[in-house]
Amino acid sequence: MVLILTVLPAEIISGWHRDIYRREDLLVTGGCFLLSQLVRPVVALLYATLFSIFLPVWRGALADTPLWLALPGVLLFSEFCFYWVHRLAHSPGRNNLLWGMHRTHHAARYLNVTVMARVNIFWPFVVPYAWTTGLSFYLCMHEAAAITLGILLMWNAFTHSAFRWDDVLAKTGWGKKLLWLVELVFITPRLHHTHHGWGRDGKTYRNFATVISLFDRLFGTLYVPGGRPARYGLPGSDWHWLQQIFFPLCYRPHDRVYVAGKK
Repeated sequence: MVLILTVLPAEIISGWHRDIYRREDLLVTGGCFLLSQLVRPVVALLYATLFSIFLPVWRGALADTPLWLALPGVLLFSEFCFYWVHRLAHSPGRNNLLWGMHRTHHAARYLNVTVMARVNIFWPFVVPYAWTTGLSFYLCMHEAAAITLGILLMWNAFTHSAFRWDDVLAKTGWGKKLLWLVELVFITPRLHHTHHGWGRDGKTYRNFATVISLFDRLFGTLYVPGGRPARYGLPGSDWHWLQQIFFPLCYRPHDRVYVAGKK
C-alpha cells in the first residue's frame, strides 16, 4: 500500500493522469473499488467455510513447514494456478464467462496503478490468488501466505505503473542484456504493458503471469515487445459501465463477450 500511495501521486504530478479519464472510467473504477471492499470479505469467508467443510483434516497440516520452503511453494503454486485461469479467461469464444468478467480490467484505454482497482465484482471469486493463499492460511503457512500476498500486490503496482524504468534499459546494449536476464524469471513492466495493449506491441493474449515469467516461457505465451503498445484497452465499442462492474448480472446478449483474443 505504501508503494501504491507513493507511485500514484508521482504519476499524477508527472502528468500521466492528465486528460485520460472519461466519465465511464471514473464510474467503473470508483464503483469497482468501493464494492470490492464489501466483496473481498465475503470471498474470504466463503473460502474459509469451504475449506472447513471439505478439508477438515487438513487444518494446520503444514504448520511445521519452514518459511524458506513454504514461501517459494506458495508463490509458485499461486502463480501456476493464476496463469492457467488467466489464460482461460482470454481464450476465444463468444460465451467465455471468465472473459466477460475479466474484460473490465482490460477496458481502460490507459495503464497506471488505478487500473488495479478496476476489477469486476465477481472476478475475486474466481481469481486463484483468493483460494491459493486462503488455502495456505488454512494449512497454517501464515507467514508464507502473508508475504505472497504482499509480493503480488507490490508486483502488480510495479507492472501497472505508468512509470517505465525498463524503457530506459531497453535503449542500451547492456540494458537489453540485463532485461533479458531479469525476464528469464520475472514479469517486467513492459511485458505486462503489452498484455494490456493492442495494435503494434499489444498482445492481450500473451504474458499471463503476474510475477514469474517462467510459466509463459514454458507454455509458449511469452511476448517481448519492442516498445510500448500502440494503444491500451480493447478494440471495438465499450460496454456500459454497469455491465463492466456487474457482469454477468448486467449483460445485453447481443454484445460481444470476447474481443481480446483476436489477432
